[in-house]
Amino acid sequence: MDDLFSSEDDDHLFDLDYNPYARKRPLSRLDRDDYDETDEEEANRQKLYLVPYRWWKEAQRSVADEIVGILYNVLSNYDNADSEIVLDLRKEESSGTRVKMGEGVSSREYALVKEALWLRTLKWHNDSKTSEEDERYHCVGEGQSQEVFPLQIRLSFSPGTNSLLVTISLKDNAVDFYRRACIIFNSQSELLQIWDFSGQTSQFVMNEIINLSKFSPGKQGKEVLLELHVHGFFVFTNKTDERLAEPMKTENSFGKSRVRMNMNSDNLSSQLMLTNTSLSGSGYRGIGVLGLAGLQNLGNTCFMNSAVQCLVHTPQLVDYCLGDYEKDINHENPLGMNGELSLAFGELLRKLWAPGAMPVAPRMFKFKLAKFAPQFGGYNQHDSQEFLAFLLDGLHEDLNRVKCKPYIEAKDAEGRPDEEVADEHWLNHLARNASIIVDIFQGQYRSTLVCPVCKKVSVTFDPFMYLTLPLPSTTMRTMTLTVFSTDGIMLPMPFTITVPKGGRLKDLIDSLSLACSLKDDETLLVAEIYKNQIFRLLDGPSDSVALIRDDDKLVAYRLPKVSETCPLVVFSHQQLERPYGFGAMAPNWKLFGVPLIARIENLSSGSEIHYQFLKLLRPFLMPVEDVVNDYDGDETRNTVNENSKVEGIVSPLVSYSDAGPDSGEENDVHLNADFKFYLVDKPGSSEIKMNDPVPISSLTKNLDVTVHWSDKMIEKYDTCLLSSLPEVFKPQLFAKRHEESISLYKCLEGFLQEEPLGPDDMWYCPRCKKHQQAIKKLDLWRLPEILVIHLKRFSYSRFFKNKLETYVDFPIHDLNLSNYISHIDNQLSNCYQLYAVTNHYGGMGGGHYTAFIDHGHGRWYEFDDDRVFPISEDRIKSSAAYVLFYRRVREM
Repeated sequence: MDDLFSSEDDDHLFDLDYNPYARKRPLSRLDRDDYDETDEEEANRQKLYLVPYRWWKEAQRSVADEIVGILYNVLSNYDNADSEIVLDLRKEESSGTRVKMGEGVSSREYALVKEALWLRTLKWHNDSKTSEEDERYHCVGEGQSQEVFPLQIRLSFSPGTNSLLVTISLKDNAVDFYRRACIIFNSQSELLQIWDFSGQTSQFVMNEIINLSKFSPGKQGKEVLLELHVHGFFVFTNKTDERLAEPMKTENSFGKSRVRMNMNSDNLSSQLMLTNTSLSGSGYRGIGVLGLAGLQNLGNTCFMNSAVQCLVHTPQLVDYCLGDYEKDINHENPLGMNGELSLAFGELLRKLWAPGAMPVAPRMFKFKLAKFAPQFGGYNQHDSQEFLAFLLDGLHEDLNRVKCKPYIEAKDAEGRPDEEVADEHWLNHLARNASIIVDIFQGQYRSTLVCPVCKKVSVTFDPFMYLTLPLPSTTMRTMTLTVFSTDGIMLPMPFTITVPKGGRLKDLIDSLSLACSLKDDETLLVAEIYKNQIFRLLDGPSDSVALIRDDDKLVAYRLPKVSETCPLVVFSHQQLERPYGFGAMAPNWKLFGVPLIARIENLSSGSEIHYQFLKLLRPFLMPVEDVVNDYDGDETRNTVNENSKVEGIVSPLVSYSDAGPDSGEENDVHLNADFKFYLVDKPGSSEIKMNDPVPISSLTKNLDVTVHWSDKMIEKYDTCLLSSLPEVFKPQLFAKRHEESISLYKCLEGFLQEEPLGPDDMWYCPRCKKHQQAIKKLDLWRLPEILVIHLKRFSYSRFFKNKLETYVDFPIHDLNLSNYISHIDNQLSNCYQLYAVTNHYGGMGGGHYTAFIDHGHGRWYEFDDDRVFPISEDRIKSSAAYVLFYRRVREM
């Protein structure tokens, strides 16, 4: 299990004011251990892929990017093909233009592309053939996949012919791969052409021309050894004919066609399917379903893995990162990370979408992340949504197309239509922020503030990246308090009440007053008990109940409504503790039980304190029969029997109902023998005696008194009732609790409902010229293409953290927000479909993150770090759902 809140940086783990970019310390050893220089070298190495041009062109119809390529006519030297193939690539005069999609192509045209563009094309072909009816062809299997094999080629520049020379040698390649190359590049039948969309050949020629100009004109260029990955060619052979068969239809890219090598067709065992070859040095063994690679856990990184998987399966972001997104990197943005984070994320996305579905270790991505956000370094667990928020913001700043942000002064919205003001705010926002993140993740909401005094209305329109929704059914908190009466009649009684989680102490007292039937002439004083003492009095009506922890012990004292000038007397109980055994210490007085409280009018002498304490103890007096049975000796028993029926006699064995402050000297002797009273925090702990004046001043509001109990009194009162005190909330570990269920729409309504600002979050009213506790209302105004919804399961404060296990019933196919958006745009749909979920299992002390991903057409997979496996759709909804990812769909 991962530890969710074991971070050393726990103080700022959820601090909204914490600046993740303000990093000025070197990387820790743990951060450096995750980083491997070979990872960055591999990321910077460009891989080239040779594919049939027809296969490449078919996918580009759906791509809006302008793709420029250079066309080469290829002449092949086939005289010495048994050991070497030499290709002479000469640039076509009309090359350098964008791809002309409407033109036909010959079967001998090929395309040279970078790995990212190859992956995007491969994904398009896979997606285009993935359907409910054709699902049987979408299963991962060797028989339905297609191999990519590598060729080692030597590239050089010929200054004489001003052309590129490509040499494919048998000594550099495996025999089978070389034989395939011979069939592919045999240009004896017709002209062979190669479109270069990678930009690598033109860069190579330019570098060679610059280098050769420094030497003699007749000098040949140096050979450079490169690895070329070949994909999409299907080779058939027989005794009389050898030919290259390219995929004329898209379904061939799914490996339906048989591929036979250049061998004797009589020997059926030698006829090999290309997808079933297992040769040394082979590239991807098979290409089936893409995007099903897991992420290795580098040490409590499940929070990162789950969020990354949801992002890398966001369709628009996948297409963007598989394209030429490097052109958008903003190296001048002081709020960005010099493009390092976006490059690391893009490379990680490409690895996860590469064929093979092998788990990926995101070491370089984590290293770059820790470089700019040290709170995510090391091996501590963090909140997945907090990480997601940082990553989206970091990617936006890295990819912000605005190089120089203009200063824009917001205009007053007084009197203007909301539509005009909203559009103005949105255009101002886009003038400073324009990136793929803004394009697909950001929406806009309207914020309305109303001053409760002058009714001044302030309306602003602000962008949002995600919605953090409260869980309405869990905004109420169950609390148990014990009510102590001061009338000398009622025993303490626990009451369980329900108060708002974000409520104030006034809400608690109002609910408790109703539960205990508080009288009009009474009031409640709430106190926290810790180690048999009053730890603190909760007397601030506006204090938040969030400061009260579940394991606290609270009592409420029912006090008469008298003048607050009357001192409040707090009685704490102590009994003599006598250690036993060899080397035992001397006896000492130890606290026990719950303190009792009384407000005493006209307090002048110790007799009032004695009398009031006996009155408070009256409900705890043991029955006379039980007391008699506890005594030994006939004399004591006879005394009890004789005096138990006599009323008005102050005795430790009977009720003190008739004992008062003027009971007389005889009673005073008995009381002094049973209890002794001392003022706390007075020099020498002065004893309070009967009829002696109490040393208090007129300014004294609270009087702390310690009462020493004799062994005799311990037996005469039920101290168990005085000591038992329940916690505010005690979870029932073994009781089966009914699972709460709320609708996502209810959560949204809770987010959009009107509410007053808290005392610590007051708004400065420009009309009143002072801070006011304004009424705030949020409204959705503009919805994004990708709607991220964060369910606020974790609550936290300086004193405690808690997780809400409420089951949220969220739509999977038909989230319709038409009734929750204030501005209706008829050109855009307000319907969304779920495609990813981040889950959190466990509690605050330990937990684990996973992700559910819709891979298209209702095929859901669970991504549990490096493990990826299919799941049924009925498992998507659970009380573990934490962050929901929705994509906009057209209305049905």
